[in-house]
Amino acid sequence: MPRFPLTSLRPVDNSARSISCLSNSAPSSELRSTIVRKILALRGPNLWARETVLECKIEFPELTDYVSNWRSWLLSWLPVLEPQLSETSLTPHAEALAALLQSITLHLQSRSDLQVSFGKVMPTSLPLTYRIITQFDEEAVAHAAFELARRLIDAALFGQTMDVNAAITELGELAQSVCLGPSTRAMVDAARLRGIPVHRLTEGSLVQLGWGAKQKKILAAATSQTSAIAEDIVQDKDFTRRMLNEIGLPVPQGRPVKNADDAWAAANEIGLPVVVKPLDGNQGRGVALNLYTREQVIKAYDAAREESRSVIVEQFAEGEDYRVLVIGRELIAVSRRYPAHVIGDGEHTIQELIAEKNRDPRRAADHAAALSRIRIDAVAIGVLAEQGVTPESIPEKDRMILIRRNANLSTGGTAVDCTAEVHPTICAAAVEAAQMVGLDICGLDMIAPDITQPLSPRNGVIIELNARPGLRMHLYPSEGEPRPVGKAVIDTMFAPECRGRIPIVAVTGVNGKTTTTRFIAHLLTQNKWRVGMTSTDGVFVGSRMIDSGDCSGPKSARSILSYPLCDAAVLETARGGILREGLAFDHCDVAVVTNIGAGDHLGINDIDTPEQLAEVKQCIVAAVSADGSAVLNAADPLVVKMAETYPRKTIFFALDGECAVIVRHRIQGERAIFVRNGNIIRATGPNEDVLMPLSEIPLTHGGRIGFQVENTLAAVAAAWALGMDDNLIRQGARTFVPSLEQNAGRFNVLDLKGITVIVDYGHNVDALRALLDGLRQFSNPRRIVVYSSAGDRRDSDIIEQGRMLSAEFDEAWLYEGDYVRGRESGEIMKLIATGLENAPRTRRVESILGHLKAVDLALESAQAGDLVMIQADTADETVQYLKEKYGAK
Repeated sequence: MPRFPLTSLRPVDNSARSISCLSNSAPSSELRSTIVRKILALRGPNLWARETVLECKIEFPELTDYVSNWRSWLLSWLPVLEPQLSETSLTPHAEALAALLQSITLHLQSRSDLQVSFGKVMPTSLPLTYRIITQFDEEAVAHAAFELARRLIDAALFGQTMDVNAAITELGELAQSVCLGPSTRAMVDAARLRGIPVHRLTEGSLVQLGWGAKQKKILAAATSQTSAIAEDIVQDKDFTRRMLNEIGLPVPQGRPVKNADDAWAAANEIGLPVVVKPLDGNQGRGVALNLYTREQVIKAYDAAREESRSVIVEQFAEGEDYRVLVIGRELIAVSRRYPAHVIGDGEHTIQELIAEKNRDPRRAADHAAALSRIRIDAVAIGVLAEQGVTPESIPEKDRMILIRRNANLSTGGTAVDCTAEVHPTICAAAVEAAQMVGLDICGLDMIAPDITQPLSPRNGVIIELNARPGLRMHLYPSEGEPRPVGKAVIDTMFAPECRGRIPIVAVTGVNGKTTTTRFIAHLLTQNKWRVGMTSTDGVFVGSRMIDSGDCSGPKSARSILSYPLCDAAVLETARGGILREGLAFDHCDVAVVTNIGAGDHLGINDIDTPEQLAEVKQCIVAAVSADGSAVLNAADPLVVKMAETYPRKTIFFALDGECAVIVRHRIQGERAIFVRNGNIIRATGPNEDVLMPLSEIPLTHGGRIGFQVENTLAAVAAAWALGMDDNLIRQGARTFVPSLEQNAGRFNVLDLKGITVIVDYGHNVDALRALLDGLRQFSNPRRIVVYSSAGDRRDSDIIEQGRMLSAEFDEAWLYEGDYVRGRESGEIMKLIATGLENAPRTRRVESILGHLKAVDLALESAQAGDLVMIQADTADETVQYLKEKYGAK
């Protein structure tokens, strides 16, 4: 986070306290006007917007000692706030301050040339506390802008002085240092226009374009297609010159030299004037032109030697300096370049004239802006000396003083577009040169007296070829037409119909997410695709686990989308990740919402009702692409409403094909999937077909387990939406088995020495209700349950689960495991036991610390013919334990 300096630019109001609000001794957490409760960077589509946003939860304490003219202070610093401040009360109410904080944060980012416009302020359940939502382009800049906005408001309220211009300048410098440079930004913008997803991989310029197996990468002006061999070739300027000479392209005479004396000898062999430059340099560093004398050549050799171990001396060519850009097999842009220079005014020194020129907002250090700042270095001092001046000299009015002789933008030069002027023979020679060395993006330095005339021995010489050429001069020419070089690069990387995307299926809901995710991934493998999958059990590519634990958030999803061998992705998408960071993808092809029901994890992060939970979950529906589909549960009103909120092509699923939602949907000619007479039926409008009987689908246990039938319908609908072949869908459905290997912890039915053991992860009221419905399909007379609940559920929900158990089981072995989540030891078991009080059936209740111990005791109590239901809060660990100790299969 940058530090913003203070200076007294205006007198302090006598009623204000003189507090150094920007000093290092006053951290932002101690600002009196705002208290930061939480800041989240939502890096993908989210609850608030499709754009990336900061979500800042801020408390505004009641203020009594603020200065009466605080609005005038803000207005003097930021006149753009005048319309908003004119409608703001003199009394700084929390809501008004929140709105100002949001507006200032956006404005400060836009001052750094970032394209942001979206923002909103939302109340929270806490008094004087608001959520401030502000769009960002570059996260670090947004954080700094928000911090500066807080400090501005605090300083205004208490009448403190600030050097706002210096602070904004520092913010701009931060933006220049962390934002993508012009070349990379042009390619990224062109990719986005093509609908190609973009993911910045590092703080530098390494960017992934596309997902999975369709991805490619760029690094500045290098791409996944840039040949390392070609880059090595052009690094050796002498070898490159000889290669071009062999195919008849005009190049200057020259040779590498061993030392300064050899450089002078080479100059005499070639004929004066000459050029001295590093053999493997770039960006014009260490290049000296038009050298006539021994002294000039030796000084130039020393400067070049500082840049490279090898130096080359070449013939100096007369004419204009051009940069020619070839992308693929096409000449895209040509710029006439002019070396860095100043024009004397008879009053200021050369150093002062350079400083003034560097104030041009288009100039920045390195390559962060359209132009580079002019530097005084050894080469520049030498060029000045040749003109009889020094940096301290005051040149007469209108005299042009060269700072460099080479015209590279990186050394402060300027460029004028002249693409339309280039003669076809010069175009052809440029493309031939790039193809000769094998570069997909090639910058050719050419000298020609008249580029509008045919290439000839007297008109045109190729000085050198450059890999990873700067694109700035073509994007932001000092004069002339900008050229679409970013688009040209992207068009060589991706075929016209390719958007670099793999099929993405996002799955969310309250219950059934993991089983549905696993089932869909299994179905897609029937296409011979290598499928990446994220879920609460880990990250998988095919059958290989690459990460373990709960991996249903955006970080895990990004790891799959970045995996270069994935042909498709199936991503379980939990509400926590959406709230914490947004989605990992901009669009998905299919969004599956299994259910909302009574909700789960309510009372956390201001999500207190099922309706609010549905708003979070429907983010994946909002992300469905224009040609994608939503797969929604027709039996859940909150899920059905998502189709109304975000109209998409929708496939509704339900056990009952006669439910009103499906009937209405079919009347509109749309698709649905449901069960009739033990068969899965697919319908499009009035047309129906029988896909397959439930008896052939192992997951459904012959169609007896209703919630697994629903999961099956959702998974099959997702495959249908992707256009999978029916025979492959049937094949996948027949081979997805509810075993400990394929679907661990999700209604696994085991036989342990005559005891029917069912292992399931069901962990909330709706899941338990569905689970109990399934258990009623079993005839075992005596029943035992091993049960717990996560600690982040409401007391009433945990007690209700105990009440539901009380009518179904003879014994209840309660335990606490890994998901206590802030509760006191034993508290969860006590709440479940409260629900079991006055049980109509349960006669024995035991509370055990440790889930595996509870499993052992319950199985010891069981006899052949009994049913033991194990609710496994850590499914993988429980399953592995049952395999190792009891031989479960």
